[in-house]
Amino acid sequence: MTQTINATLAAVTDRIIARSAPTRAAYLAQIAGAREAGRNRSTLSCGNLAHGFAACGGDDKRALKDGGWANVGIVTAYNDMLSAHQPFGPYPAQIKKALNQVGAVGQVAGGVPAMCDGVTQGQPGMELSLFSRDVIAMSTAVALSHNMFDAALCLGVCDKIVPGMMIGALRFGQLPVIFVPAGPMRSGLPNPEKAKVRQLYAEGKLGRDALLEAESQSYHSPGTCTFYGTANSNQMLMEIMGLHIPGSAFVNPADPMRAAFTRAAAQRAVAITADTPDYVPMGKVIDEKALVNAIVGLHATGGSTNHTIHLIAIARAAGIVIDWRDFDALAAVTPLLCRVYPNGPADVNHFHAAGGLGFVIRELLDAGLLHDDVLTVMGRGLRRYASEALPDAGDGLTWKPVDGPSADLSIVRPVAEPFSADGGLKLLDGPLGRAVIKVSAVKEEYRTVEAQAVVFESQDSFLDRFRAGELDRDFIAVLRFQGPRANGMPELHKLTPALGALQDRGFKVALVTDGRMSGASGKVPAAIHLSPEAALGGPIARVRDGDLIRLDARTGELSIAADGFADRPLAAAPDMMAAGMGRELFSGFRQLAGPAEEGALSVPGLVTASLADSALIPA
Repeated sequence: MTQTINATLAAVTDRIIARSAPTRAAYLAQIAGAREAGRNRSTLSCGNLAHGFAACGGDDKRALKDGGWANVGIVTAYNDMLSAHQPFGPYPAQIKKALNQVGAVGQVAGGVPAMCDGVTQGQPGMELSLFSRDVIAMSTAVALSHNMFDAALCLGVCDKIVPGMMIGALRFGQLPVIFVPAGPMRSGLPNPEKAKVRQLYAEGKLGRDALLEAESQSYHSPGTCTFYGTANSNQMLMEIMGLHIPGSAFVNPADPMRAAFTRAAAQRAVAITADTPDYVPMGKVIDEKALVNAIVGLHATGGSTNHTIHLIAIARAAGIVIDWRDFDALAAVTPLLCRVYPNGPADVNHFHAAGGLGFVIRELLDAGLLHDDVLTVMGRGLRRYASEALPDAGDGLTWKPVDGPSADLSIVRPVAEPFSADGGLKLLDGPLGRAVIKVSAVKEEYRTVEAQAVVFESQDSFLDRFRAGELDRDFIAVLRFQGPRANGMPELHKLTPALGALQDRGFKVALVTDGRMSGASGKVPAAIHLSPEAALGGPIARVRDGDLIRLDARTGELSIAADGFADRPLAAAPDMMAAGMGRELFSGFRQLAGPAEEGALSVPGLVTASLADSALIPA
């Protein structure tokens, strides 16, 4: 059956294809050349190969020596401090066993670092967070550079880990690659209750013991945090781009089906290698249509603002140029179908039980808001992901199409009855630059704020004035020198409870910043990722206390009323701590980092196209 595609979806896809034509062609030629140059181990010398299988057991060593079995590289982000990644500990052994069952070998190709933004929020280590994505990309490339592998499995879940692994793996786009999740922890203290305790602590009405108890009840066991931030948005993206086994995103770590998903991923990787008729190279899975599907999924589910940076970087690793105009155009036609915290009280476990991603993908496909004619690790067609996974009679999986209604209309709705007619993210533009705002968690009455600016250059200076009672009024907080070049673009999550408290007191407040907010940006309107950033001479460096700023999420306006604004001198960058907690090791990353709208990449030349080039393509 021929699918009827939404006209805007088709137009945005076509302009991305046109904009990216030279760089995409170069990328596809590169991965084709890598395949043709000699498949994996065939190019290795005897000494190379002997080193590669020296530590293998007898059967695996014989298989690699004889060359008859596929070898699957495992790239793992395991550590047991990060709750979302702790379950990965036994996965390599499980994967190797599953591979042996189908006549294949598995080797841990390498590990990548995995930071927990929850641990580093508001701490010096957060200044390494965004750049850790590029370190993870490089680490993934190092792991796969041994040229021992016919396919790869990436074990990763959280914020920068999945984007970094994708960027790295895409440079080996001739290989089939499947992402293997570990699932969310079971529901604990409801997220709205946790947020309320945080706000009361910020106001000085509760002590640290009460706050720690609430946090411990919320984050209480192995698995991903249950709110719909960047980590769980990653899992949505892996499904909607066809890099997961369908239905695997939100199954808890201890669920018996979790092991079945892991086995299925391992064995499917063998079934799609280059010497099979079902060959699925990752570089062909991630194309222009897959990226448009990803953006639509982000809007429809109210996903993380961080992906307005990460998806751009991922696209560039595949030779594709997207920008915020594409996000904005797709937001206008994508309905918001989900209410998952911070966009509502439910968590991802409730969302999964109510129908989850299978339901959302079915609804969007039926409405012509997703491309069905894409390549996935399961074969051609995204409709395979509009399904529910079930255990089969043995230890495997079977799937049935999602054909029923939502099990809870307060959590997930059909396209015919959305929570709102447009998506959860918007583009803001004006004399201060371009920024993005997450509106899915912001009530309608708070989406427009016009007030005087109060300028800050650190989170701590804001919190000091809040605690001193100096911010009990209408204002727009302008927090600058928080971009990639300035200090690595840390998330500014420490501001959320204080801003929320001021809003609850009846004040009209908002945030404008060249930094990032949490992937779970909340109820206060926040214009984030403002580009160009202050450290690169962006207009935000000209703002002064008392300037009248208007933020209108409905119209996309971000304006300033100030006499002689364009002629003002730029504020000098404050003295920033650039050493300690490893920050000095990342000075080169800060010097190379690109703008947020170009993915904030610290890897120059990953794609030769720039936004200046893409601006030649009509919006």
